[in-house]
Amino acid sequence: MGIASSARTIVAVMPVAVLIGACAAAPVVSPSRSTASAPPREVQSPAPHPASATATKLAVSVEPAEMDARYREALPLFEYDETAPLELAIEPLGEQLGVVRHELAYASPAGGSATGALLSPAGEGTYPGLIMLHGAGGDRRDLIDEGRRYTALGVHVLLLDAPSARRATGDWVQFSEADRREQIQLVLDLRRAVDVLAEVGADPERIGFVGYSYGGAMGAGLAGVEHRIRAYALAVADGGLVEHFTGPDDTDGEVSRLPADARAEWIEAMEPIEPLYFVRHAAPSALLFQSARKDELIPVEDAERLHRHASEPKTIAWYDSGHELPIRAWCDQVDWLRDHLAFADAAWVPACSNG
Repeated sequence: MGIASSARTIVAVMPVAVLIGACAAAPVVSPSRSTASAPPREVQSPAPHPASATATKLAVSVEPAEMDARYREALPLFEYDETAPLELAIEPLGEQLGVVRHELAYASPAGGSATGALLSPAGEGTYPGLIMLHGAGGDRRDLIDEGRRYTALGVHVLLLDAPSARRATGDWVQFSEADRREQIQLVLDLRRAVDVLAEVGADPERIGFVGYSYGGAMGAGLAGVEHRIRAYALAVADGGLVEHFTGPDDTDGEVSRLPADARAEWIEAMEPIEPLYFVRHAAPSALLFQSARKDELIPVEDAERLHRHASEPKTIAWYDSGHELPIRAWCDQVDWLRDHLAFADAAWVPACSNG
């Protein structure tokens, strides 16, 4: 079972929580699957897409030459010293159902410590690695169950806390220059996470990324600078914070209510590092976009803009759901990543094998 590499509509209604419970006893097995892609599943074609918002109503550019110029100018911000000490601290927290959980910290290239969790298979073997990033206002705990499911299939999983999750106070987005510093730090910390996975024994040739919502948008930015990651699965993502808060649907949003000077300063700080500019340069890494037709937080137009400007190879899957994707999306994501990272086949749950 796989996903066709063009825009499709996939309809399902079962909540993700059902899958999490059904997979709780999945065994850890050694990687054995061939890297050959599974044949695509037959899915219903989508209805025609609505017209995208016009560029004049956006605070980001959609002119390719300008987008690429922004990318080139900002690229040095995301460079770091790969030879610097990791200062890796790992604390084992115990094993459950073949999954060993650790608390984790390492030196951030931007200063201080990056924090998160590491989930590793208990069995011997060489396994791929997967970085997972949570949505807005959350932390690594939001994806711990999904991370366990991947580890049970034979994957080292690093669940990272975004810099906003490490702060003791303040909203996840502050609408100040601090947002720029934290976004740059997040991308650097995610790049360093690739080094951490290699250090703990993950196969450096089989590293993937999964991001949800805000995590998906930031993954789109990471994809333009970190090509050691072979495959990026970006769920319910848009093109970044500027687009998210300044689109035609945000005329009465938080940014619009800022004083004019503060609004202009925030956009000036954030627009040059908008992930929309970076996802154009993800190749040769593969991209999977999983978007929702009834998303309450990400307008269809914003999702389509991200898809349209992303580099090839890319796979686009649409679901007839809201921002919380149906169980089918998780099943599709697992199959797509398995094809790219060659982790283990396992007995799958009926929810993922029916239809």
